[in-house]
Amino acid sequence: MNSYKLPFAYIFIFTLSLACETEPQKSKEEQRQELITTIDKFNTAFANSEISVLESMITDNYRHTNGTYEAIDKETWLQYLKKRQQEIETGILTINSYEMSQLNVEFHDNTAITTAKVITSITKNDELTKNEYRVTNIWVYKNGTWKRAGFHDGKIQ
Repeated sequence: MNSYKLPFAYIFIFTLSLACETEPQKSKEEQRQELITTIDKFNTAFANSEISVLESMITDNYRHTNGTYEAIDKETWLQYLKKRQQEIETGILTINSYEMSQLNVEFHDNTAITTAKVITSITKNDELTKNEYRVTNIWVYKNGTWKRAGFHDGKIQ
């Protein structure tokens, strides 16, 4: 009877090791490309005022800060986006361009800090405005997807 225990133990350990295998870690370049694709999707959604897409791409405890106002949470930022969308729909606001360049990505485990330059051109109430900003974003990788957790910008021009 004891002679059956040893092969059974080997089979059990082998089966257990298969069950414990995890997905191999992505290389830094794979992570970077996945994050850049996510950032491009986010920027396109912002330029096109796709609020449901943006909402799905930010964390529940999202913080948004710019040089003009105090930091706001996810719900307040979404309210701002809804107001902005109404201005776009009624023709008060036109997004002429929204371009990101000089993107730099630094990884810290499942978190990435990105910095970039953003150039915008909008027409509001028939007045053209062009601006340049330096932006810092915090992205977290959770449940197989990148989500933006924080934003800060500073106006260049």
